[in-house]
Amino acid sequence: MFTIIKIFVTSVLILAMFISPTSYSASALSGTKTINLIAKDGQRIAIGTLEFLPLVDKVKYQLDMDHTRFKDYFLSMKEMKCLEGPELWCHIRYPYPQPRTITPVDLRWLEHDLLFMFKKSNEFGANFWNGVYYSLTIRDGVIVGEAQAIDLNLLAAPPEDLNTPFYSEDLRDEIERVQRWLPDIEIR
Repeated sequence: MFTIIKIFVTSVLILAMFISPTSYSASALSGTKTINLIAKDGQRIAIGTLEFLPLVDKVKYQLDMDHTRFKDYFLSMKEMKCLEGPELWCHIRYPYPQPRTITPVDLRWLEHDLLFMFKKSNEFGANFWNGVYYSLTIRDGVIVGEAQAIDLNLLAAPPEDLNTPFYSEDLRDEIERVQRWLPDIEIR
């Protein structure tokens, strides 16, 4: 009898290892979540919300940026919404049509909706080569991400394939995390 119970408990534990990541992913991609940028000193800045709508094989999302948190700037002939801190951290809308759908293992369209540009407040104009791309993953039921460096100038012309997220891994680089004001993002 003891052997049967031991086998049963072991089987349940093994099954739980396979089920848990899925349930964490499902909870991360359901309901309404708050988007927080996290400063290197640990301060959290809520910048908006995401509402997730499940479809058959993916999840559709609706992004609502809280523009009351941002200040208006006119940089390089373009109006931008920027967070003020040790750097200006300006949200850059992805300029091309996209489906706004994701899966637990492919968050790239959401990553493209959370593009930013940073600059020192005393610098003139916009520095689009100072782009920020948050590479996202789901960890323990929370969407988390780390900033990576991108060149936003590459978006000046539409990509050849509008059905595929533009910023592939080969177009992203490591960012100097200790020098950036908001190196992390968390969606919960």
